[in-house]
Amino acid sequence: MQATLFPARRNFLTRSGQFTLSAAAVGLLAGSRTANAQSSMAMESDVNILNVALALEHEAINAYQLGAGSGLLQKPVLDVAVAFQSHHKVHRDALVATIQKMGGKPVMEMALDDYAKVLNAASLMSQADVLTLAARLELGATNAYLGVIPSFKDNKLGQVAARLAADETMHWTALSQALGKTLPAGALSFGA
Repeated sequence: MQATLFPARRNFLTRSGQFTLSAAAVGLLAGSRTANAQSSMAMESDVNILNVALALEHEAINAYQLGAGSGLLQKPVLDVAVAFQSHHKVHRDALVATIQKMGGKPVMEMALDDYAKVLNAASLMSQADVLTLAARLELGATNAYLGVIPSFKDNKLGQVAARLAADETMHWTALSQALGKTLPAGALSFGA
């Protein structure tokens, strides 16, 4: 978008004999270009952060798919895993829409077999193994979302990351309880 605007401005400003601009006006326009370039760089930075978040969501969706398809989860736990997977699909869809709205290209999802290798799904031998993997990923996502909030140039994106972190924390808490693990004893346990 920016590249198409600047040539039009140049043509507008350089048409001979139609008018002349003061040095101050030219300076303001040059500053506008700098501000636009900085804004574009800030948006690109935000899109890059959102793509990392999207990659985490792809991983979570596929981890839950691997767990659900493993045959290791008992019915009530399987229902929770499928519910959490649906949360991650909503996260994914929101991130894709935001990235596209910002003019970025969403990072693509890998094949399920690739996630199986990355997550070492072959080592999952019990329901507890599946829940432990899911809890580890949820905690990692919580901390990642909380960690990137200060990096966003657009404050509204920080709010979205906080909401995503809240969902991930809820998932981690439920999974930890299902595993019989104790919750953190101290305050401010996440994002550190």
